[in-house]
Amino acid sequence: MPITELSNALERSEKDLVFMKEAFKQAQIAYEMNEVPVGCVLVHNDKIIARGYNQVELLKDATAHAEMICLTSGSEHLGDWRLEGTTLYCTLEPCLMCAGALYAARVDRVVWAAKDLRVGANGSWIDVFSKNHPIHTIEISQGPLERESAELMQAFFEKVRNEKKSLRRDF
Repeated sequence: MPITELSNALERSEKDLVFMKEAFKQAQIAYEMNEVPVGCVLVHNDKIIARGYNQVELLKDATAHAEMICLTSGSEHLGDWRLEGTTLYCTLEPCLMCAGALYAARVDRVVWAAKDLRVGANGSWIDVFSKNHPIHTIEISQGPLERESAELMQAFFEKVRNEKKSLRRDF
């Protein structure tokens, strides 16, 4: 790999780490609010323009995933539903619903941390991103903080299981 390409790749991976850390902060907010701990940030011109975390329980809305919250906020910020030129950083592999929204919003790039073996749409369950889309292509890859994001998810579900056990003992 030529020096310039290597330099660009290193700069990109450093930026990916910085922005994924911000997405992870959003996941921690979700965790504290007893939501499935998924967080996102949307970046345009190397600046965060939107943040989101899961709010399914809070809003009583099955579509209130971190990605959906972030896309809505990003559209409001840019004043357009087309989010061309943006990168979404997410602590969990997007599900099928969110993958569809990412295509519809014309997001250019998606970087995710932990695999979602249950409903991941980038190969863990199905792979929508490898298909040739007639209108838009998304560059997608697994990025930094995989272990940390997976551990936060495991801690959350362990907490939920323990709370359920505690409730059963009370009766």
